[in-house]
Amino acid sequence: MRARRRRSVLVLMLMVAFALLAGTFVASCGHGPAAPAGRGEPGVLSVRGVDLSTALLAEAAGIRYSAGGAAEPIERILADVGANYVRLRLWVNPPAGYGDEASALALARRAAAAGMKIFLDFHYSDTWADPKHQTTPAAWRGDDLEALATRVRDYTRRVVADFARQGTPADLVQVGNEISNGMLWPLGRLTDGQPGGWPGFLALVRAGVDGARDGGPAGHRPRIALHSDRVGDPAGSHTFFDRLTAAGIPFDVIALSYYPFWHGPLDALRATMDDLARRYRGDVLVAETGYPWTMAGGDPVLGVADPDRLPEASRFPPTPEGQRAYFGALREVIRQVPDGRGLGFVAWEPGWLAGVGWEPGATAPFTNLTLFDHEGGLLPAARAAFAPPGS
Repeated sequence: MRARRRRSVLVLMLMVAFALLAGTFVASCGHGPAAPAGRGEPGVLSVRGVDLSTALLAEAAGIRYSAGGAAEPIERILADVGANYVRLRLWVNPPAGYGDEASALALARRAAAAGMKIFLDFHYSDTWADPKHQTTPAAWRGDDLEALATRVRDYTRRVVADFARQGTPADLVQVGNEISNGMLWPLGRLTDGQPGGWPGFLALVRAGVDGARDGGPAGHRPRIALHSDRVGDPAGSHTFFDRLTAAGIPFDVIALSYYPFWHGPLDALRATMDDLARRYRGDVLVAETGYPWTMAGGDPVLGVADPDRLPEASRFPPTPEGQRAYFGALREVIRQVPDGRGLGFVAWEPGWLAGVGWEPGATAPFTNLTLFDHEGGLLPAARAAFAPPGS
């Protein structure tokens, strides 16, 4: 009996050891979102970010920012009220200052000096990438899929390494921008009849992820975010992230774009974040958001100049106070994501005032979504948006 008991104990110990090893293996494979070591307490927003990609262009245009006193650098003002991440757009060969690597490196140095972490947003294009536009960089066109994937991997590795080399390593890397319909068209386009389809898209995403991980310095491996715009579309979101997960693409964060005038009320965001956090057991981040403090300065073609496009205008009127209320309510939605998996949010281009076009010589279409008024003064929403826990 004693010998049988010893054998039973030995078998049980072996089974536990096997289970632990198996769990380690699955986690190391990174199939789908992985629980990050850096997640904070449940209900606490660990990312309170700002996209400042046009800041150097704004300064060159003579725009100055202040918070009730003398002019200060925009990143200092926002860090002082609690912003802790800066998101930087990266285009491959854009017009000077428009998302080029040199500008992003300069802004990263400034942001790091202000105490902020770095979030890199790779568009893999020479211009804006979004669900309707994913134009392959001019220098990469004509490549077959294998060559294009190699370019993506090498480019991502080099850029991530460049940020680390100057002492501003990336904490978050977004592989592609709003890639629900694919990236690097046509080889990575998720449309019936296109040359690449899912095999092409998955190969390109994997190349970007591999490059980002390889470029990070030892001991500072960046977390990988994959970016969707499908708030309020559970079927589309499930198809997209199910395919990525089934293919074994390793990523850490599900990143979402959310603008009420395009995506609907906050309840749509709440339902999407809760669903994705539960289904994939991963962290969810609102990687882009904004809300109008006025309707003056918005582009009517893009739907940001019409109060009828605001789904909750009575709750969040397009005024400075309404904008402040929006960001307060947004924080509450993210705080309530199950298991503390709501990482936080990034306010998109809070300083993009008139004087900087969406391309050289063009207009500025979103000057009513900023966190600074038309004279560069800080709006009340900024303090409500970025206030750290307990303040």
